[in-house]
Amino acid sequence: MVGGTKNGNPSASLSPQVRIIMGNWRNRVIIGAVIAAVAVVAFAYGRAIFGGPHRADADDPELVALGKAVYASHCAECHGANLEGQPDWRRPLEDGTLPAPPHDASGHTWHHADQLLFDYTKFGGQALAPPTFQSAMPGFEDLLSDREIWAVLSFIKSRWPAHVRARQEQMNPRRG
Repeated sequence: MVGGTKNGNPSASLSPQVRIIMGNWRNRVIIGAVIAAVAVVAFAYGRAIFGGPHRADADDPELVALGKAVYASHCAECHGANLEGQPDWRRPLEDGTLPAPPHDASGHTWHHADQLLFDYTKFGGQALAPPTFQSAMPGFEDLLSDREIWAVLSFIKSRWPAHVRARQEQMNPRRG
């Protein structure tokens, strides 16, 4: 025996039952580590392929370009080609709804967190509004993918001055 081991092999001095248990334990740890690694890769790959972004990113040129195109075809009709909104957007119309607000720095879009803007766009204003508020904002759940909605929001944010973007970013939860 060398230093409490048989022939320098620590597990050689253990009983066969203990060696089996330790062998199984080591195998379980290795298998568990492999499963965990596969799960992490699958999760990351799945998010990249299916989940898309989960935040508007004005610094992502590909997302901004997609957003510009989607905005032009689905949003500009009401919110203006230059994000200027409709005239008198703070004054209710006869039906009680408000005209489409601007999405540039003169509006209030930047006063809201990304997730609220995403939900408002996806589900429509009425889905999120209090019962006494009438919203004319339609939901785009059946027309746009989540990626396209995030892209539109990325495009809108890309048009804001740096100080407005920085202020709006404070409303978002920190990235982990």
